[in-house]
Amino acid sequence: MTPARSRALAAATLTALLLTAAPAAPAPAAPTHAAPGRPAAPPHIAGDHTVPVYSYADAVRESVQVEAPTDADGDGVRDRVMVDLVRPREAAQAGVRVPVIMDASPYYHCCGRGNESERKTYDANGVIARAPLFYDNWFVPRGYAFAAVDLSGTARATGCQDVGGRAEVAGAKAVVDWLNGRARGFTLDGDPVTASWSTGRVGMIGKSWDGSVANGVAATGVRGLATIVPISAISSWYDYQRYRGLLRASDYPAYLHQVVNGRPAEACAAVLARLRADSAEDTGDYNAYWAERDYRRSAQQVRASVLVAHGVNDLNVTTGQFARWWDALADRQVPRRLWLYQAGHEDPFDVRRAEWVVTLHRWFDYWLQGLPNGVMREPRATLETAPGVWTEQRDWPAPGTRNVPVALGAGDGTTGTLGGPGARPGVVRAYTDESLTEPQVVTEPTTARAGRLVFLSGALTAPLRISGTPSVRLRIRVDRPTTALSARLVDYGTAERIQYRSSEGVRTLTTESCWGESTVADDACYRDTAEITAVTDHGVLTRGWLDAAHHRSLRFTSPLRPDRWYTVTLPLNAYDAMLPAGHVLGLVLAQSDPGFTETDDRDASVSVDLGRSTLTLPVTGRATLPSAPVAPDVVTAPAAPSDGRAAPPDNRQLPDRS
Repeated sequence: MTPARSRALAAATLTALLLTAAPAAPAPAAPTHAAPGRPAAPPHIAGDHTVPVYSYADAVRESVQVEAPTDADGDGVRDRVMVDLVRPREAAQAGVRVPVIMDASPYYHCCGRGNESERKTYDANGVIARAPLFYDNWFVPRGYAFAAVDLSGTARATGCQDVGGRAEVAGAKAVVDWLNGRARGFTLDGDPVTASWSTGRVGMIGKSWDGSVANGVAATGVRGLATIVPISAISSWYDYQRYRGLLRASDYPAYLHQVVNGRPAEACAAVLARLRADSAEDTGDYNAYWAERDYRRSAQQVRASVLVAHGVNDLNVTTGQFARWWDALADRQVPRRLWLYQAGHEDPFDVRRAEWVVTLHRWFDYWLQGLPNGVMREPRATLETAPGVWTEQRDWPAPGTRNVPVALGAGDGTTGTLGGPGARPGVVRAYTDESLTEPQVVTEPTTARAGRLVFLSGALTAPLRISGTPSVRLRIRVDRPTTALSARLVDYGTAERIQYRSSEGVRTLTTESCWGESTVADDACYRDTAEITAVTDHGVLTRGWLDAAHHRSLRFTSPLRPDRWYTVTLPLNAYDAMLPAGHVLGLVLAQSDPGFTETDDRDASVSVDLGRSTLTLPVTGRATLPSAPVAPDVVTAPAAPSDGRAAPPDNRQLPDRS
């Protein structure tokens, strides 16, 4: 397909979707006539949606320094974040105020944004010439401003980057305050400047770290922030860098700081030292440092509506990040919607592009322009249930979901069973840590393999829907003061699956499509994408980890005694899946997990009392697993040959793929 044909197809698809989503209305060239006593609608509003009437090429482009309340670098001067703005010139000339879509990011200089790693560019005067992503190209002609914000200590901002902490959130919040007349802004020449052109209504959006900042600002309850769109975003930095007491990687906060830092090293040396000292790497404990970076603790302050998007196979920002945030918002009846898809750490723009653009357009029109387009009367959750198969449902987890206890059975002594009456209390199986790789843990489940315990259901007689957060309750005895515990749910059976371990499950094509208006410096065209799929004999659904010494609390350790039994609960990451009839559900237990965590606590032997241990499944519909006295014979391709236990890799990732 030629680029021109791809652009035409994108335009035709989008037009059809918009006609479906909202009643057709002509785009007026001048303000529409209003009923007597009511002001005329601005020209970018046609009925219940916005239309492109303003010139993108002639848009106002300006760079503003906004003063934050922090002095993170300790130089005696308040930090300033850089706000690069694109807004419709004709609206400003006509006195029409516009709302703002804002992406606050640490990545604009170091790493770029989006699938094509776009960076900001500037003209000879230091004013923004190109803003990454399509938001400005699409929304500015439709009566919005776009703000690309350099977070404290990154790119052209002053201050220091404190990785999800107070300075980072306060700097982004200050921009919302400036747009509402509550904070000071300055031109590049140092002259005071206000945002008199703004309605004060702001929508924050962003993927990964950017979306995490949106969560953090929303948790402050700042007035004027009307909505946020966190994509693959963090809601607790502890849960991102620690897996229930286990280190994901050593020196992680410092690594993240150093990657995005835009200041001279000496300017932020004290901040870097505090990140290392305060993050409790020696214990893995949740402490005041992590509480400051736990936005769920302040969910009761959220005033903004929330549109969440997340891949169910995201191994970078795991699904517990969206699920626990979603639950906290639901408890407080925050207006919200959800997109879940099968890819890994991806933006829905690169998964289901046309439909996502329509969703964003209608969402922002409703929450920022106040247009009654019915978007909040529609089903709350949009889900991809299989590669390319999408559905909508009233809520998430799926309505009717209930937590169902599933017993563990001894089986044939090599492979245990899931479902049925299970083992009697006192029936024990033991295993010793072998630091297995994930393929070694989950393949050939009916073959004896040191370092794991496997439990299999009977072949499913009907499809099984899992929707929510599973957990495993184990009664264990350990011969060391602690050990890493890991658990996985596995779908055994042949199916076409997203290959999320390969480029997050999305490949970039040679064609491109365009989403908005372009200039020579900033075009609106992006390479098309497609899901990477393959037919495989099994798929890991979800995973969970726990440092056993944190079984009582994440705030302190409780070393285990080898002569005592302990009950520990190991939550797995949230998931949504439909297992077909004929497939087998597996639970696999292991210990140290070098592909996902770091630990020096290896080689422990763990005994599990099967009769006092339970898997809890969030199940919709039929809730029982077929039981059998012995596990079915499940055949998979073998794991790749290995010379021994896996060496720990570097598990540090940026909370983004780009």
